[in-house]
Amino acid sequence: MAKHYHPWHLVDPSPWPYVGSFGCLGLTVGTAMWFHSYAFGDIIMFTGVSIIILTMIVWWRDVIREASFEGHHTLVVQRGLKQGMLLFILSEVCFFFSFFWAFFHSSLGPTIDVGGVWPPVGIVPISAFDVPLLNTALLLTSGATITWAHYGLISGDRYNTILSLFLTVALGVVFTSLQAMEYYEAPFTISDSAYGSTFFLATGFHGIHVLIGTAFLIVCFFRILNHHFTKHHHNGFEAAIWYWHFVDVVWVFLFISIYWWGA
Repeated sequence: MAKHYHPWHLVDPSPWPYVGSFGCLGLTVGTAMWFHSYAFGDIIMFTGVSIIILTMIVWWRDVIREASFEGHHTLVVQRGLKQGMLLFILSEVCFFFSFFWAFFHSSLGPTIDVGGVWPPVGIVPISAFDVPLLNTALLLTSGATITWAHYGLISGDRYNTILSLFLTVALGVVFTSLQAMEYYEAPFTISDSAYGSTFFLATGFHGIHVLIGTAFLIVCFFRILNHHFTKHHHNGFEAAIWYWHFVDVVWVFLFISIYWWGA
């Protein structure tokens, strides 16, 4: 390796941006072909998805190697990565803000098309104090356990870090399972007026974020088992914690506005 006298990480040439772009192209073209019932559209779409997943795995493997074994993630690099994660979470806030805007736009002034009332005529909303309340308790508990894991890591308590992180992942899996059951038993669908559209878009995308956050934490769990993190160098784990707390906060707003007030 050539010696350099600055704290920044000059990334080596990598094929994964090119491979990932072909995966995105296949996903886009294949999905459009599948929607229009063209031959091989579904095959092209799933091939694109497979390429994207493979790219994510090998690209992030390279990042882990650069951080944990090659020492490229200096304090300056870590600061840049943290700023990037914060900007990403800010973009996610704007993403969910659009769903809340659509919901309140429809609910605060219901039109004659939905009967002039909210929930619309014929819609039987899901009770906020059944599965949604249980899911709220699960996610808030997971926020406590992930904070426990973070405190255990910076305190050098490996046992409590592993235990609390495992509990957080388990709570995330249970949350997703309960939400899938709720969707299966829901008395309305995404095509049932503006209520169904805004409900399933907002809660569905939050569910996707829970899945992503759970996968994020599972990767961190195995990295902790393999001693990739220390009390002074755990940028990846900290990013996962920030993301999980963001998911918690969004769910609280969803529960209050859509499940409780909106019903």
